[in-house]
Formats: sequence, C-alpha cells, structure tokens
Amino acid sequence: MSSPSPRKPHYDEPCRALGEQRTDAALDALVRGIIGRIADQWTMLCLEVLADHGRLRFGRLAQLIGDVSQKMLTKTLRQMEADGLVTRTVYPVVPPRVEYELTPIGLSLGAAFCGVWLWAEEHHDAIVASRAAFKARQADD
Repeated sequence: MSSPSPRKPHYDEPCRALGEQRTDAALDALVRGIIGRIADQWTMLCLEVLADHGRLRFGRLAQLIGDVSQKMLTKTLRQMEADGLVTRTVYPVVPPRVEYELTPIGLSLGAAFCGVWLWAEEHHDAIVASRAAFKARQADD
C-alpha cells in the first residue's frame, strides 16, 4: 500500500495563514489570471523601471531594462496596457512618438511587489548558500 502523495499547496495559502478567507470564485480566477500575467521577469522589470523613471519612450524603456527583445517588450507592454497597469500615449508627429507611464493601479502593484524585493534582501545570504549547497550535491551525484 502506497502512502498518499503530499498535498499540493493552494496559491492563496499565505493569505489564509494570515487569517484571510478566499471564498469568491471570481476573485480567485482574477488573482490567478493576474499572477499568470505579471509574474514574469519582463513585467516586473517594466514596473520597476517605470516606477523609478516615470514616463518613458519605448527605446529608453528597453535600454533601461536591458537585454529584452523588441518583440517581448511590445508584448509585455500590451498586456500591461490591457490590464490597466500602463498608459500608452501616441503623439501625432513624424516619426511617431510613443510614451509609457504607470497608471495608479500599476504604481500600486509596484508597491505591492516591493515586499518581494525586501524579502529577497532579507533572505539573500540563505538563498545563495542553499543554491551553492544544492550545486555541490548535484556535482557529487
């Protein structure tokens, strides 16, 4: 007889650990969808750069992010615009001038993710040590 497989944690367990109950299915779906859209490196970097520098043109944003393709940055900004995180302003000049800026929702999301940076800073040494130990174990195998 095999032992039951360990239970997979639910995405909202940190909230429930704080005593918050999640019972609204529509809200659950929205949270899952938003996490799926924003939990990638390019969205997070766009949030950070736009929060630090304010309104930016596409080329300057790409330059400040670094190592992002034009296609990926365009896709990321379109998703962020669709979710109401950025505004895209097109000026009727030749050549076209387009600027991006965080909306109040985008700014609040950036503030919410500030906790991730604080967490990473607090646990940096432990994570680095854990990765080194894991790499050493893998080399021994």
